[in-house]
Amino acid sequence: MPQTLRSGLVIAGGYADKVRRVLFAQLRDKIKAGELENREVARAAGELNRLLFEILVSKLQVDKGDVVRITVDYEVEDGTIKWLLDTLRIEVWRRVPQEEVDKAVKPVVEGAEELLSRAIEFTVEKAGETDTGDLVYLIKYDDRNVGALLVTPLDGQAVVRGAVTEPTPLHLRRVTIEYGEDLDEYLKNNITNIMSRAENVERRDAERIVREILAMIEALEAGEAEEEEA
Repeated sequence: MPQTLRSGLVIAGGYADKVRRVLFAQLRDKIKAGELENREVARAAGELNRLLFEILVSKLQVDKGDVVRITVDYEVEDGTIKWLLDTLRIEVWRRVPQEEVDKAVKPVVEGAEELLSRAIEFTVEKAGETDTGDLVYLIKYDDRNVGALLVTPLDGQAVVRGAVTEPTPLHLRRVTIEYGEDLDEYLKNNITNIMSRAENVERRDAERIVREILAMIEALEAGEAEEEEA
């Protein structure tokens, strides 16, 4: 029997967290009964949020302050959540005709299987180095800064952790990589694969992690600026 996820009215900047919270709330009993794992609910929320990002941000360029309402049916079978994407309906409160919204929804839904089968393609750009020798990189998606990576080099290996807020909030916990001689080049060529190991989280958690990483070099840069002025 299909169930329906309804986000209610929510600002566009908060839809990802709302989708995740609603889905966990609706499936709480199945999780407690052992019929569903938390990671499957998180995976499904992340999958839907990736599609919503493509529609709302990439296609419609909705502002974070705009109001949206999302409705979609889903089924739970054999411990797996399946979105019934032909039921997906999105409403946007701003000067966007519903016809334009529907026009943006259709191609994404039709290509959902192909889109979700591909890893999210990120790029990286070195942002700086902390006073302890850790390296900080900006993570980009479609040329937008969407996250940060903290890298600790260790003789041909490196410990990597970080987070992104878009197209779906992800947290990369402590991962060890072997990069050979050129760390920058390795990250440039492998960031998509590295981030494929990240887990879906709430946006506020991803934002907190990104802020903490960026603060490491911002504090250092501020200190260097004060020394130059002195």
